[in-house]
Amino acid sequence: MAFTMAPGASRWQAGAWAHIPVLHVLRRLATLLLVAFIFFACFAFSDTSPYDVVAIPAIVLWLCLGLRLHRGMVPLLGLLILYVGAITVALLPYIDQALPVTWTIQLAYLAITGVFFAMLFADDTQARMELVLKTFVASCLLSSAFGIVGYFGFIPTEDLFYKYGRASGTFQDPNVFGSFLTLGALYLMHGLLLGTSRRPVLACAILMVIVAGIFLSFSRGSWAGSLIAVAVMVGSVYTTTPSARLRRRIVTLTVLALVATAVAIVGLLSIDDIAEMFSKRAAVTQDYDTGETGRFGNQLRGLNMLVDEPFGMGPLRWRLIFALEPHNTYIGSFANGGWLAGVTFIGLVLMTSVVGFRLMRRDTPYRRHAQIVWPALLMFFLQAFQIDIEKWRHVYMMLGMIWGLEAARLRWLTGGRMSDRPTPR
Repeated sequence: MAFTMAPGASRWQAGAWAHIPVLHVLRRLATLLLVAFIFFACFAFSDTSPYDVVAIPAIVLWLCLGLRLHRGMVPLLGLLILYVGAITVALLPYIDQALPVTWTIQLAYLAITGVFFAMLFADDTQARMELVLKTFVASCLLSSAFGIVGYFGFIPTEDLFYKYGRASGTFQDPNVFGSFLTLGALYLMHGLLLGTSRRPVLACAILMVIVAGIFLSFSRGSWAGSLIAVAVMVGSVYTTTPSARLRRRIVTLTVLALVATAVAIVGLLSIDDIAEMFSKRAAVTQDYDTGETGRFGNQLRGLNMLVDEPFGMGPLRWRLIFALEPHNTYIGSFANGGWLAGVTFIGLVLMTSVVGFRLMRRDTPYRRHAQIVWPALLMFFLQAFQIDIEKWRHVYMMLGMIWGLEAARLRWLTGGRMSDRPTPR
């Protein structure tokens, strides 16, 4: 039978696409890009990764689909603009040098991703948070599994997933690897504590793999930071739970988890190589920390210099002067961008801390996710005293999460529309 096209109809309208809602297709594509965006966060073998390749199309498509900048995230936007702007000004004397320029552009890009995530999580908050956190757990599981098999030599390639005698997973640095895993561990622990995990046995198995990755990273910052993050999360869950039965469950599971972790660590320490590395890394300071030209000596000398440098040393100039990175993001902010960048970074940390603790304390639909994300981000803010975190991609994701939750909370208080029903795990 002959096909007759309606007058004025295009080939697309009359063909196979006629019954496919274009917006529905674009939203599904945006969701797939978001999942890839988050999952690829674990691939950090180099300064560029699949995460960055997916980031641009994902951000552009979501913006085209209607993300909004709510008033609750304006402080984040303003502080990030000040921070990057100050570092850009400090860059001007070295604009002809490729490395500082590239570093500053990458920093600006990461700041943009932080604002994007805040805008993303301000709407349809519960569903988007669950999707992203589940994807992040999958990313943690993959990276941790690679770190474990690399550490025990199941993959013979030298320096792949294993560096300096420590598991590094899909990261260049074991310290970044260990800290990256903490958010995934907190998400699983939270579900197990409250009994909201649909598959608790599977969640326990994944949690053990992730915790093993954190331990085998032999990162002192990751160990201490993870313990603090877990303590903050458990404390918040316990104090905000009205049910006596649920509180008993939380205490029981916490004690069992501590005992199981202690037994597992004792078992791992029976392996000579692990015991040797543990005794070395468990020391409060290492050889490179002490002395006039060690980490702390450089920091003291650098602080004296920065008092007379209101515009800072310029991006990446610290390493040229001291032959080492600052290993302190707060000092690094003053060094890279001057007094304005340093004060702005401290202001960002303080304001985010106020927002994070308030989200965990207030009885809103967003407290559950705040109890997971804020302790992890707090860990990074504490680690910033002993490592440089300003280029860690996942830190900006969590920063956006917290400010997105705050924007959603403010809209909820004023009666804005939102999805406030918890999403099953």
